[in-house]
Amino acid sequence: MFLMIFFIFALILPLHGFDLPINRISDDSLLRRNMYNTWIIDTPGRVLGMRPVIETLESGERVRISTMEGREEFRVIFARELMRGESTADRRATGTYPGWAQGSWMLTRRKDTGRGIEIRIYLRSDQNTHIQFRPLDSEKCQMDVILYGGHIARSIPIAVNFDRLYTMRLSDILRLADKKFPIHYFEPNIIDYRDHRAFITQVRRLLGNFRYADDGAIDENGNFVLIETLQRQNTRTQGLNCSGFVKWLIDGILRPVTGKRLAIPPLKAPFGTRGSSFTELWEAQFDLFFGLDWIRNLAAAANTSLRSPAYGVLDEFEIRRDDFSLITVYQNRTYVIESYPGFMSEAGYEINGLHPLLYALAIDEPYNFYLAAVSRERSNPASPRGTPRLREYFHVAALVPYFDELGNFRIVVFESAEETSFSAFLNRYRAPGHFVNIVKIPVSSRFDP
Repeated sequence: MFLMIFFIFALILPLHGFDLPINRISDDSLLRRNMYNTWIIDTPGRVLGMRPVIETLESGERVRISTMEGREEFRVIFARELMRGESTADRRATGTYPGWAQGSWMLTRRKDTGRGIEIRIYLRSDQNTHIQFRPLDSEKCQMDVILYGGHIARSIPIAVNFDRLYTMRLSDILRLADKKFPIHYFEPNIIDYRDHRAFITQVRRLLGNFRYADDGAIDENGNFVLIETLQRQNTRTQGLNCSGFVKWLIDGILRPVTGKRLAIPPLKAPFGTRGSSFTELWEAQFDLFFGLDWIRNLAAAANTSLRSPAYGVLDEFEIRRDDFSLITVYQNRTYVIESYPGFMSEAGYEINGLHPLLYALAIDEPYNFYLAAVSRERSNPASPRGTPRLREYFHVAALVPYFDELGNFRIVVFESAEETSFSAFLNRYRAPGHFVNIVKIPVSSRFDP
């Protein structure tokens, strides 16, 4: 229960990107040593009876020390004061202590035995990214790296007893992890996302010019047409559907380079491996792979023109990486860890792993945005026994993960002639069986559809 309360409280406050490089986070190990006997190792009853206090580090930064009680466990929280300003050189204290501001440290203990079972440290002012440590044996502990629920690193062995972490300096702890700790996930280079921010701004300015229209797209001549027949749309109701809208986005970044828009027929052609001899009979009836073929053809055209023909092949632009095999999800009013299959051929990724995947992609491949084809298995109760299970790609969208000017991680979703929220996108397709196949597109600050 206390985990749920903590995350709900954290979501009330906005994220701020006034963080320092990790090696400049103020050391609070002396404060933890001073509080060791009273706040860290005293009996659970006494610790839970302590009133919150605010202490000041040698750097001048303030730390609020408090507890949070759960049913079987409790937390001791050394919460840093959240900072804000117009840059890291203009950092100012806010008077708020959300528990996830950069440098915050928290220890989870059992209420019955008092045993420490987890230490969590926030290296960025982002409640969705942290490192944590768990006991292993009398000489070692283990480290996890959590990014938006995805366990990007799990059970890294650390050659020190867990209890020694209570008073160790952060720099010493990370030194023990050495190269096994992927520090780059906590230190994004904000300049790398300048084109993303320009692209998003330009798209937003033009969104008001469109409405949704079933099967609608703009052809290579700038005419509103129907994708299936290429016939002109009625001028009073003309618009774009999800497929036509992502084509408009790709046309907008290609026209400044090539001087023309893409033709529609080649975008409908089969691209790469998909389906089998068993599904061929059903393709004409259900148009199973339209969304997948559409985004692959768009990605091939974009990567060929903006990079080189060598990048216009499926192996280069389709995302197939497996960054994590475990994910933390919220179920039945608590957070649980479950396995995550990663990339699956001809399906892509389960929706519940999309958020950490996009965070990792934003860090590792900062010059791209992504087109996603959403699929589900099509059920047909009337089908005879032995009919193959059919996966249908029924929706496409553009996903733009980036870091804003203040260092906060954002995901913009453009779909069906409008901008929607990423949380709405996830919730819409969170039901079991939904997958997304993803292709990457080079981002550009020049946009002229």
